[in-house]
This record gives sequence, structure tokens and C-alpha cells, in this order.
Amino acid sequence: MLEIDGISKRFGATIALDGMTLTVRPGELYGFVGANGAGKTTTMRIALGVLAADAGEVRLDGRPLDAASRRRIGYMPEERGLYPRMAVDTQLRYLAALRGRSAAAAREAANRWTERLGLAERRTDEVQRLSLGNQQRVQLAAALVAEPDVLVLDEPFSGLDPMAVDVMSEVLRERRDAGAPVVFSSHQLELVERLCDRVGIVRAGRLVAEGAVAELRDASAVEVVVDAPHAPPGWADGVAGVARARDAEGGTVLTLADASDATLGGVLDAARRTGPVHEFRRRRPTLAEIYRDAVADHPDRGAAA
Repeated sequence: MLEIDGISKRFGATIALDGMTLTVRPGELYGFVGANGAGKTTTMRIALGVLAADAGEVRLDGRPLDAASRRRIGYMPEERGLYPRMAVDTQLRYLAALRGRSAAAAREAANRWTERLGLAERRTDEVQRLSLGNQQRVQLAAALVAEPDVLVLDEPFSGLDPMAVDVMSEVLRERRDAGAPVVFSSHQLELVERLCDRVGIVRAGRLVAEGAVAELRDASAVEVVVDAPHAPPGWADGVAGVARARDAEGGTVLTLADASDATLGGVLDAARRTGPVHEFRRRRPTLAEIYRDAVADHPDRGAAA
């Protein structure tokens, strides 16, 4: 289990992290989402020891991280962290050896991950000669080649084509299913929604919402879609429990104060008074909509990446 407990970090007058706290459990895919500058990358760098926190603690399996325990973490940075003129295979074997693998184990792991990630035919190529998508696959192989217990990945899907996204997604699920805590940041919210067991939304260096997507949906504002084709404009104004109404494809979307039977029944009765009602259903927000609500009207106050 990877625990980030009350981490704070300043760069001069700029607040990067302000009491960041989250936990990634064994066998869990955790999506870490937020705007550029919200604090995602700074959190990951502190977890890896690349940066020192001003306050707070990072723990692995209940113990503060040290040099030995950090070797158990596979890290994939957002920026390219590879030697551009070194061949793929040579580079992966070198990185595995740095993490304590024997020459034979490093060679076996490099062969296995290049095969698994579709790079077998490019093993002898210099990294700089690969496409950006294949460089991203090498980055993932570099994070995996030492068989880490934990994965921390910063924008791992950036620049990947759909086929490569599928391969990356499958690998992350496999690591999750093997019991590893896996945390990754991404701006591709549909992908996060599809893959992750839990999601943390970060704003201005703090976690502002967290949970399974279903839990975040349940905590969101209640919305219903009403398809009443003969209803005049503004028909829902003044209906008890209706906080907001907007036109959308397929009808009117109403934001309600609650999901009680009284509120829902009153809205349905009001719609029926305008004529036939073809559809009346609760609308479940997407993760993108939940994210927008969580960060709306709260501009980052000078946070760093």
C-alpha cells in the first residue's frame, strides 16, 4: 500500500502541494486527475524521492520510504527519461541492472517486456529513431523491467495510438490483478473512468474529491432528463425542488435539490401538465462532468505542476 500523508511543498511563494493526502491500495488502479499545475507531478516526484517535501510523509506498506523501498517502485515520468542514442534492449538491461537485477535476469526481463509491448523488432534501434508512441512503450518497459511492487506513472497514455492504448491498459490491469498498487495521472478522463477502481481529483495542491466513479456519481447533483415535446420554454421554472434547467438533445435536463420521491413526483406531474412525456429518467454524470464540477469556480492559486 502506498500512502501519501499530508504532503506540502512550496517553490518560493508558489504553493505546489497543500496537505496532499491519498492512499493507493494493493491490487488497485488509482486515477490521479487535475488541471496542469494542480500538483500531480510534484506529488509523484516526492513519492519517488526526486523532490523533498516540506512537510508530510510517504509510506510504503506502513513504513516511511527510504532508498531501499523506493527501488520497489516503478516510475514512468511524463517527460522522456530515456537515453536517446542508446539501443532499446541495451537501455532496458542497464536500467534493470541499476535496480539490482543480475545480468541474466535483466536480459530475460528486457526480452519479455519488449515482446509484451510490441517492441521486439525494435530492440536494437536507438530510442531517438522510434516514433513517440514507441518511445512511450519503452518508457513503460523501463518502469516494469525490474519487476516493481508498485507502479507510479505520469501521463502514460500521452501520444499513444488506440492500439497502444489497449496494450498499455491491459498491462496496467495485469499489474493490478497481480496485487500491485498502480497510480497514474491522465487528462484522458474517459480512459480513467473506464480503467480505474478509484479516482482522485486534485485542485491547487489538494485532493478535492475521491472515490470509485459510481461513488462520485452518487455524490453529484441529481439530474433528470425530461422529454416532453409540447412543454413550453421555462415550464420547469418554479417547480419545487428544481434548482436549474437547461435544454439538451432529447429533452430538458433538470438539476434537482434531491432525489426524493416527492421531488421526482412533483417534477413528473409538472411535465405531464404540459402534454405527453416520452421519457423521464435520472441522468448519471460522466467523470468529465464530475471533474468540471469539482474544480469549477476554484482557480488554482499559483500551484505548480
